[in-house]
Amino acid sequence: MAPPERRRRSTQRDIAQRAGVSQATVSLVISGGAASAQIAESTRRAVLAAAEELGYAANVAARSLKGGRNRLLGLYTFESVFPTDQRDFYYPFLLGVEEETARQGYDLLLFCSGGGGTGAPGAANSSGAPMAERSIYAGGTNRLKIADGCVLLGRNVRREELSALVREDFPFVFVGRREVDDGELSYVAADYVSATAALVAELARLGHRRILYLRAPQDSEPTRDREEGYRRGLAEAGIVADEALIRSLADPADLTVEQVEGWIGGLGITALLVEPTEDNRLTEALATMAGTRRVRFPEDCSLALLGDPPSWTPKSRNWTRFSLPRAQMAGEAVRVLVELLDQETPEPRQLTVPCAFVPGDSVGPVRTAGTRGGRPRT
Repeated sequence: MAPPERRRRSTQRDIAQRAGVSQATVSLVISGGAASAQIAESTRRAVLAAAEELGYAANVAARSLKGGRNRLLGLYTFESVFPTDQRDFYYPFLLGVEEETARQGYDLLLFCSGGGGTGAPGAANSSGAPMAERSIYAGGTNRLKIADGCVLLGRNVRREELSALVREDFPFVFVGRREVDDGELSYVAADYVSATAALVAELARLGHRRILYLRAPQDSEPTRDREEGYRRGLAEAGIVADEALIRSLADPADLTVEQVEGWIGGLGITALLVEPTEDNRLTEALATMAGTRRVRFPEDCSLALLGDPPSWTPKSRNWTRFSLPRAQMAGEAVRVLVELLDQETPEPRQLTVPCAFVPGDSVGPVRTAGTRGGRPRT
């Protein structure tokens, strides 16, 4: 018996012929966006009816444009962060999105291809190969629209694309606090302000008054939140902020034992608050420094991280820190997104989630004046 003949998939040209309109008109109706508002409602209905009759793209675009849903949620990242190792910093985010998406009765669509750009100068993947710059608007079209809405993730965001999503009212929620100049967006963020203030309070309780904050050089929202928490913690402890104790490094690998010795001896610091970087260079520099025994944590100087190291194993140093509720943040982002989809006129929502204190082993009482680690100075 001969196999049944396979039916050719319908195209936008077929829809145009069936509806009696141009192919350009069909493209505008199917893609949606601001430009499609120029199409008369009767024409739109004719195009959608033809698309449904012809079974175009399994009716995905037609169903969504008629007011229904695809039951698809997207996950898009501005850099390559989809992990294959459970120890990876981003792994809990992906897990949280996946689990909550299934709980909400949706399917998950991962947007992880490059946008065809050249990439930022010096940007490379784990093998050292140049990375393509990612773009939501590949070819000028919002490629996230195949999903009902999208969770966005990543450190190196393209602000102009966030602004474009806001202007076209595409439903999305960012994991992390992000702001744009020309509108409000929805996000779920870690409460860096309270967590940092709490670490300062713990150090003050242990007698520390000279606390240096080593911040990231980029002026991102998470860094600004950490600095706000640092200043709030000092004020609540009755400590006057010293601007000389707020430092940054262009390259975290440049942190040396000589610098820290200088801060201890020259600035009189007894504790360090360090903002982790997106890779392991800074924590590796700290571990190398501790291995020299010239600066010991916490004997010579207490040290706390303002967040999780990028990757951590049981063999790694258990730094005192606060930990981000990454899976919870991602799950909350999905819940907020579904709530926005359920509202006729959704308003932007911003949600912060508390961080968890990890005692670790790198913070202790302030050392006795004139000694380092209980040893007389020489």
